[in-house]
Amino acid sequence: MSYKRAKIDPTPSLKKIGTHSGTFQADEALGVWMLRQLNDYRNSPVVRSRDKEVLKDLDIVLDVGGVYDHSILRYDHHQRGYEEHFKEGQCTKLSASGLIYRHYGKDVLKAYYPDLSDELLELAYGKIYGSFLEALDAIDTGVEPAESMLYKDGTGLSRRVGRLNPRWNEVDENGDEPSTDERFELASALCGEDFLAVMTQVVESDLPARAIVEKAVLDRFNVDKSGEIVAFPNGGLPWRGHLYELEKTHKLDKLVKFVLYTDQGGMWRIQAVTVEGKAFENRLSLPEAWRGVRDEDLTTVAGIPGCKFCHAAGFIGGNETYEGALEMARVALSKK
Repeated sequence: MSYKRAKIDPTPSLKKIGTHSGTFQADEALGVWMLRQLNDYRNSPVVRSRDKEVLKDLDIVLDVGGVYDHSILRYDHHQRGYEEHFKEGQCTKLSASGLIYRHYGKDVLKAYYPDLSDELLELAYGKIYGSFLEALDAIDTGVEPAESMLYKDGTGLSRRVGRLNPRWNEVDENGDEPSTDERFELASALCGEDFLAVMTQVVESDLPARAIVEKAVLDRFNVDKSGEIVAFPNGGLPWRGHLYELEKTHKLDKLVKFVLYTDQGGMWRIQAVTVEGKAFENRLSLPEAWRGVRDEDLTTVAGIPGCKFCHAAGFIGGNETYEGALEMARVALSKK
């Protein structure tokens, strides 16, 4: 099958999309962009208003109106008693973009990748939500990412969209205030660029990699009798998310601790697998005595020929050969 993006017919639709006026956020900006990728709303004009008389005659309305009802194409999330989640048990409620994605996300994916099988479509649909849309939903509905934050991140999409809103004292060279509607269009396009980047990564990189990761998981006992080391034929492929999922799918008794692969220069790398849901906590790190040591010194300390380096944090190391990297993994396993 083809993993390359199809071209979309740019012929505009005459249907009108409604959303609220005033300050805009990423959720309705992205929701509008997603709708505009569909034949029914391709490049449709947007009416931004809070007037119910204006909104009632529009073809589809999101993030305003106080009603969520798919049967009448109304997608607001601000009303009392609203409790809609992407999956049962998730703490994050769906914002406007989440609601639009729930009902139209697969159609957007099929518009760009019409050859996706049902299985791959479902997989991509879930991955795009988890890696991109859930954060927008959480920010819009007030869910903190952690109980305690060590620093603030101002680089995310929601913040970038927020900065496109006209400032309270902003005027142009003629002394005129900027158009909020024009800025909204910039915000919607910005959201679309991010969505396309994530979608392309998931469909054209993550999905083809899944089969390679699965084969490596199934072949793990041919690498080492422990079953805790897997080897990939090459580096660069996204493996972490697939590995977590495939460990569950195949009900692994022992979770994988290390993966082996080559880098662009041909060096064999050994990388520790992080605890699922953690960015920096490893299931098992490389030995303390190796960390921050390189080349001949590391070869001497480890007692393994061809060692090149071990990161000071103990999450990755390198060796000249596959056999050397495998031995590094075996020794690390023996010290747990």
